[in-house]
Amino acid sequence: MRRVSSKFVPRLLTDDQKENRVEISQELLDNADGNENFLKNIITGDARWVYGYDVETKMQSSQWVGKGSRPKKGRMSLSQIKVLLVFFFCYWKGIVHLEFVPRGQMINKQLYQEVLARLRDAVCRKKPELW
Repeated sequence: MRRVSSKFVPRLLTDDQKENRVEISQELLDNADGNENFLKNIITGDARWVYGYDVETKMQSSQWVGKGSRPKKGRMSLSQIKVLLVFFFCYWKGIVHLEFVPRGQMINKQLYQEVLARLRDAVCRKKPELW
C-alpha cells in the first residue's frame, strides 16, 4: 500500500450527469459528421485579465511647437489596473461580442446570464447568419 492525495476536481458528477454528458457529446459528434458547416457555427467564449490603459489619441497628444522641434513621448508601460475582458468568437467569423466586467463586479451566475443575453442580442444584430 502507498499513501496518495485525492485529486481535486471542480465538482463530483452523479451517474445521471455523466450519462447526460455522454449523450450530448454523441449528439455533437453525429451533427459534426452529418454537417460540413457544423464547426463554422460554434461560438466559443473566454475571459482574460487585461491591463487597462488611459491612452491619448494622436489628436489629444498633439501640441503647437516651433519649426524644427518635435516633442517626445515615452512608451507606455503596463498599467497597474487590470480588468476582466469577456469575449466570444466564432472561428470563421471572428469576434462576435466582447465586454469588460466592471471593477468590483462579482463573477457569478447572474453576471454570466446577463452577458449571455447580451451575446444573444449581439449575434442577432451583428451576425444573423450564425443565428
